[in-house]
Amino acid sequence: MELLVIFFYIFYVIEYYYWLFRLKNPYHAYRRISFEREAYANEHDLDYLRKRKFWSFWRYL
Repeated sequence: MELLVIFFYIFYVIEYYYWLFRLKNPYHAYRRISFEREAYANEHDLDYLRKRKFWSFWRYL
């Protein structure tokens, strides 16, 4: 919600292609996306969305 839907996808795609260009590996580029890193880091914390701070994906850049 913090980026709205369109800005989320724009940022997601830009970040993916940035990592793809640097790493030359699609899987590793996907795993380096900040949104995915945040999701994988907190996948077992069922209360994460309630206690998550605004724009906290920036920590995973």
